[in-house]
Amino acid sequence: MYVTMRIATVGLTLAGTLALMATTASAAVVCNAEGDCWRVKERHEYKPEFGLRVYADDWRWPEAEAHRYRWREVGHGRGYWHNGIWIEF
Repeated sequence: MYVTMRIATVGLTLAGTLALMATTASAAVVCNAEGDCWRVKERHEYKPEFGLRVYADDWRWPEAEAHRYRWREVGHGRGYWHNGIWIEF
């Protein structure tokens, strides 16, 4: 009985760790050509014509280019920033 409980505990711990890794790995920073950047919790497939770049969640713009970028809040629904407007898709 003890061995069965121990195996179940190890299995649950492993499953929790894998779920946490999957959640953190999906986060990203998305920037458009106009310098608007926002954080997303899930990676989406963006069409190339949107002109977006997707970076790792820990990405930061270079200090020399700080004047070019600005943080934006994520809009409602799945979408992206373009010309200062959140466009859903």
